[in-house]
Amino acid sequence: MAALTLAPLATADPEDAPGGPVAVESQTSADADPAAVAACGQFAEVLDATSHYYGDFAEEIESYSNPDYSDPAISSSNQVGRTALRQGASVAMSSANTPGLSPDIAAPMRSWSWGATKLLVKMAVRTSGDAMNTTATEMNTDAGNVQTACAAAGTHA
Repeated sequence: MAALTLAPLATADPEDAPGGPVAVESQTSADADPAAVAACGQFAEVLDATSHYYGDFAEEIESYSNPDYSDPAISSSNQVGRTALRQGASVAMSSANTPGLSPDIAAPMRSWSWGATKLLVKMAVRTSGDAMNTTATEMNTDAGNVQTACAAAGTHA
């Protein structure tokens, strides 16, 4: 199983440290498709991590019409968010290529991976918040489609 590893955010005070993705045990039906269990589990980890780190970046820029990317907080959250999306896109594509995985699950995973790639490029070129929001909304739709398909296969994402 491919692991999604991300560098933790550094803070001066441990009490100010942001919470990272939290592992949650979930139920899988006894007759769940093993390919779906593996792929959907990996995708769930990707969603947890990328939503956390992209969310940090989105919060940093949401109150600015023209964010100052020379601001260390914005620059750092942009870099960490892009890294999370790059790693997440890779793991999501790998999950979508799990042998025997239903196309109903694999197709929206691939679409989500493509969306993550588009979003990290938009972040890198510092496009508008609206352009990033459009891509994030598309990714949320893809994630919902993956979750629905995983549930139909007896597992979770």
